[in-house]
Parts: sequence; structure tokens; C-alpha cells
Amino acid sequence: MQLQRVFVIMKTILVLSISVILFFANNIFAQSANTFSKYKTGDIIFQSNTGKHAKAIEIATGSKFSHTGVIVIINNDYFVAEAVQPVSITPLDEFISRGVNHYFEVWRLKNSTNITTDTNNKLLLQQINKWKGTDYDLAFNWSDDELYCSELVYKLYSMCYHISLAKTKPLHDFNLQNPIVQRQLKIKYGNSIPYNEPMIAPQQLYESALLQKVN
Repeated sequence: MQLQRVFVIMKTILVLSISVILFFANNIFAQSANTFSKYKTGDIIFQSNTGKHAKAIEIATGSKFSHTGVIVIINNDYFVAEAVQPVSITPLDEFISRGVNHYFEVWRLKNSTNITTDTNNKLLLQQINKWKGTDYDLAFNWSDDELYCSELVYKLYSMCYHISLAKTKPLHDFNLQNPIVQRQLKIKYGNSIPYNEPMIAPQQLYESALLQKVN
């Protein structure tokens, strides 16, 4: 009889615990969905990451951020198309959780209603799926064989929205004198640094006159 009472009590505690967990999980999900509802497919999200590679990008390009991607809504869920290893479609909350202090900014075309149409967004998703699985471009070459983060965003906008967000710059126009940058260049290129290779940095996209801040 005693064991039966203990079993009933333990079962009740277990059920209550699961109920509490589900309540908070649903509440967090609802808050996330409500927070994300202001975003649209085609919005550009910026964040900073940790590591020497990210630091070198920020120093060389004078960038506030080291990473960027494009927000896409699929079946009412929010994702980020991003060039990591490999190009991926990442849940938005997971993307945010990787950033330094979870800080991020979202920017949008000023005349987005006329450009990020259903037709163009369909083209965007098709191109993202085409590039999904493409290797990350550690050498920052201007080729579709491999892609880095700001290159992916730039080319998606160019191909699907017919918008040039910024002008590319040759590598030699960036700040390459910092020891951290020099070290990363040496690791990537050895003695064959492609100084004339066209590049696009997160900061160039961030400073685009065509964008306005959402959050």
C-alpha cells in the first residue's frame, strides 16, 4: 500500500514536471514567433562571431560585424540562408544563438514591397537550395564554386532581386597591415595573396544606401 502511494506521488510529480516544461517551451516558442514576425523573406541579418578568422574580417574590412545571411520564411518558420561550412539553411533562433552576446541586426530594402515579391522570393529560395551544400570559401575567391557569407548575400540579391547592394573592392583596398590579418592571409594564401581579387565584405552590405534598419 505504501509503495503504491509512493508510485502515485512520483507519477503526479512527473506529470506536473512535464507540464511545466511544455508550458515554458511553448511560451518561449510563442515569444520567438512573435519577435520574428516583423521579419520578411529577403531581410539581411548581421552578427559577430568569435575566433581569429572573424576578428581578422572585422579588422581588415572595418566591419562592425563578421557574418551575415538572408532571412527566409518556409512554412511559417524562420530561417537564415548562410555561407558556413557548407552553405546552410539555419533556424533563425539557432543562428542568433551563435552570435557574440546573441546580438544581431536586421536590415531591409527601402522599397522592398516592389522587389521582394512572391515571384522573386520563389527565385531566391530556388537559388538558395541550389547552393545549399556548397563549401565555404576560405580563400574568398569570386567564384560560385565556393561561397563566403557576404558573397552569398550579394549574389542572391544580384541574381534574384536584380539589385547591386554595393560595389566590390579588390583585396588590396582593405586594411591588410594588422598582424592578425597578416597571419590569416598567410594561412590562407601563403606567398600568393590575390591582391586584385574582387571582394565584398559584411560592412559594405551594412553600409548600403539601399537598406534600412528593421530592429
